[in-house]
Amino acid sequence: MPHRQSHSIPAIHILQVEDSPFDAELIQAALDEDGIEYTVTLVDSESGYVAALQEFKPDIVLSDLSLPGFSGERALQLLRQQDEDLPFIFVSATLGEEAAIEALRNGATDYILKEKPARLATAVRRALSEASARRANRRAEAELIRAQRFESLAMLAGGLSHDLRNLLQPLLLAGDSLQDYQDDPRLARLGKLVRDCGKRGLDMVHSMLSFARGARRAEQVRLGALLKALDLLMQGSVPRSVALELAIDDPELSFEGNHTELQQCLLNLCLNAIQAMPDGGSLRIETAKLQLSEDFFLADEEARSGHYLRMSVIDNGPGMSPQVLERLFEPFFTTKDAGTGLGLVSCQRIVNGHGGIMRVDSAPGKGTRFDLYIPLLELIADAEQLLDQDDLEGSAEKVLVTVEEAAQLSLLVDTLDAYGYQAHASQSGTAALQWIEAFGLPDLVVLDADMNLFTGVRTMAALLDYGYSGGVVLLARPDAPQDMSELPPVKFIYVVDKPVDSRLLLGTVRRALKAAGTETIAMLPAGGSPD
Repeated sequence: MPHRQSHSIPAIHILQVEDSPFDAELIQAALDEDGIEYTVTLVDSESGYVAALQEFKPDIVLSDLSLPGFSGERALQLLRQQDEDLPFIFVSATLGEEAAIEALRNGATDYILKEKPARLATAVRRALSEASARRANRRAEAELIRAQRFESLAMLAGGLSHDLRNLLQPLLLAGDSLQDYQDDPRLARLGKLVRDCGKRGLDMVHSMLSFARGARRAEQVRLGALLKALDLLMQGSVPRSVALELAIDDPELSFEGNHTELQQCLLNLCLNAIQAMPDGGSLRIETAKLQLSEDFFLADEEARSGHYLRMSVIDNGPGMSPQVLERLFEPFFTTKDAGTGLGLVSCQRIVNGHGGIMRVDSAPGKGTRFDLYIPLLELIADAEQLLDQDDLEGSAEKVLVTVEEAAQLSLLVDTLDAYGYQAHASQSGTAALQWIEAFGLPDLVVLDADMNLFTGVRTMAALLDYGYSGGVVLLARPDAPQDMSELPPVKFIYVVDKPVDSRLLLGTVRRALKAAGTETIAMLPAGGSPD
């Protein structure tokens, strides 16, 4: 199998199907004259051709039409069975007009007559350029289809999320109620088990829904919750041959960022590490708080000293060569057989969007370490600690609870009753207004934002028409935040995410009652009393 290289550094691989060494030299001379850098492999049989396609991996095929025991048409057919984009040019002395048209219909890129080789170099350049453009378009189309699939998944997840939350809500509320029976250890343990199962299911729903929708909002991200959600998503992806370890320096640490994007970034790095260790290994995710000085930053990084959170993904896989590291963040560059090469580009964009930097340390045989440095602009106290400061017990205040789902409504009323409130149930906005007509205005209204017939917004507007001026606790889905500009002008309104956490609800009820009560007292004349 002849082998010829026109320059020391070849640019393209040419597979030449030709049984005449003289004709092969003439064709190669035309390429030399135009300055095309190439390596050529010459074959004249089907077996040699098939082997060269697999081993030589050509960028283009130049083929004669007729060979003893073989043919250009057969060569084209074999190529198109494997690759629909690789350029194939007929170079023949016997190709007539009709045969040329038929060849193009069958998938040939172009045809050149041997007696007129001047156009060959131009045809080769154009064919390679067009093939590259087609491959780029296919990658873009594949990425678009992938994005559309994610959009469809997000729509499906959004449709299911409401029903899933309704199923999980009774578990959470029932678990809280059972835990209050401290005089019966068995019931208390059962309550904790029920609540933990419901909370775990809720975390999985939130993680999957958030990842599918790709929400992009600034929020307070709790480090422990972020890595717990990542662990839940990873459980079905980590093979037994890979040991996964999480080392969280401060699970209660909170910082401003985007939970979904950071989760996506960490998940991508972890999956890359797993794919790089097909025979098994170890994967470690660790975090640490650090103080970075200006001399830590590289020349192409914005030097901003201060407190940072470092999140690291570390594997003991094969590592990466310097050549791969140089191209690691190029769009569409990938070392995988199947992939878009956009994962690390997205990770870098996410980290940069948080005002942070991304570093990678890897070498052949030494594994790979990715470090994400996220600036800690503001630390906040944990909401659970704030709730502990509130007295959750009621003083027989009348609370009107309006929720369409019967099981949720019953458990919410039971929870409020257990903590000293006079809770009254209504399963629709219409029923709530009928209750007010019969029994007067309540001290507080707990209202579901997702009611179908008489919506939460309409119910609140009707309450104002009845003269209600107290607080409203609105139960709303976190993935469907309420537009406060569309709500009636209720002065004391508090939003609690669904499924409802009993302790958070009770704390919010107390704050709403205190705020409305303080306002009422402030409006009374000095030393006066209400009429």
